[in-house]
Amino acid sequence: MKEKILIVEDQFVEANNLQEMLELAGYSVCGIARSVPQAMEVLEHHQPDLVLIDIFLKGPLTGIDLAIKLREINIPFVYLSANSDRKTLEAAKATRPYGFLVKPFREKDILIMLEIARYTHQHSPESFNRKTPDNGPGKISKSLPANNVQDDRIIGSSQALQGVMKLVRIAAPVDTSVLILGENGTGKERIAESIYEHSSRRNKPLTKVNCAALPPTLVESILFGHEHGAFTGAVEKRVGKFEQAHEGTIFLDEIGEMPLDMQAKFLRVLQEREVERIGSNKPMKVDVRIIAATNRNLEKEIAEGRFRMDLYFRLNVFPIQVPPLRDRKEDIPGMVAHFIDQYDKKYNKQVKDISAHLLQNLMAYHWPGNVRELQNLIERSVLLCEGETISQLTDFNVHKTSATILSQQEGKLKTMEETERDYIVHILERCNGKISGRGGAAESLGMNVSTLNSRMKKLGIEKEKIKFKSGDD
Repeated sequence: MKEKILIVEDQFVEANNLQEMLELAGYSVCGIARSVPQAMEVLEHHQPDLVLIDIFLKGPLTGIDLAIKLREINIPFVYLSANSDRKTLEAAKATRPYGFLVKPFREKDILIMLEIARYTHQHSPESFNRKTPDNGPGKISKSLPANNVQDDRIIGSSQALQGVMKLVRIAAPVDTSVLILGENGTGKERIAESIYEHSSRRNKPLTKVNCAALPPTLVESILFGHEHGAFTGAVEKRVGKFEQAHEGTIFLDEIGEMPLDMQAKFLRVLQEREVERIGSNKPMKVDVRIIAATNRNLEKEIAEGRFRMDLYFRLNVFPIQVPPLRDRKEDIPGMVAHFIDQYDKKYNKQVKDISAHLLQNLMAYHWPGNVRELQNLIERSVLLCEGETISQLTDFNVHKTSATILSQQEGKLKTMEETERDYIVHILERCNGKISGRGGAAESLGMNVSTLNSRMKKLGIEKEKIKFKSGDD
């Protein structure tokens, strides 16, 4: 039985192109509506399995108005178009769509998005009592493992983490772009690695790029490569990161730090799947899967003109939100045991456990630095432990930290940026202003030095205005 798709799109050419692509892929298009009233008429006579909706339609009612009605009758939908401001985007996201597709459409993106939407809807609480066909063209469930992806390096059994791993299971085999969101230190890179390791590209390269660490003058050369003599200092040909990742996966960490002018060139790579080295006029096709990650609120970055909305939609095909450690504290005991075992073996110690009192302190702490902060703390404590049980946590006080969630001055909740700023200042104070090298703030935070400098600039942290025990760096 063919799955039925309703297309709600007021542009004749685009609607008919969509219909042709869908029918060639084995779907049945039960109608094309140019407006919300036309769509409602189709819904009276047909019950589509999924609806593709343009956000902006002719007439007083928008695609968002139609989406609200679809939610009421439990029909999944995917939005079309990226021509929207932040207010419209927020309104669209509030309807809980099953995805966004940006124009111009690529057939592969459309088909993958339909598979993801179908699978997600089948496994949503709203659909437990709704019979959904299991023999349509989108047979994603047959390509997925029966249980959640297992990864020994991602520790925890909390509901929040299980939700993330379920999304990893869905995303891994379908070869679509993934955007991993979360605070610093939550383990976004580990999630990216897990997706790669459970994908069909696992035997091909995984190329990692930290966008925050790219020198501004060399970003294009590093990503796309250059020819010999393309510019002063180009003494030999360079193969760019995208070429290195051909037939594999590229992980773009801290994508929110990518310069605006480079975002346009990166968008072209996503759309055309080809790169052009500096100094060459011959585009080269590249077959890469894109996984990106950021700790920034990209919708806010869009509103403030620092991130392209069309790029956001291209990347946000399959978003995964990684929870902060404070939202899954039940995972802490298992993580502590794992890190103790890891560093006991690494440093050839005899450490086996941590005292119950100290574990209670760890459970009570807010963890602004997330998993990375916990890991660094346990590593230092294992190194300094002289027996089998950790009885003292190095440089840790659960009751006193400048990154506490409550503002002592105002007694109100701080924003995440305020909390992050206070925590970085706290670490800088503790490290006497030293940023790089052994014992520096970057090491304590588990950050690249250039990433830390970038975050300090973003958060308005001026090192010279902080009082240290000494002025050494």
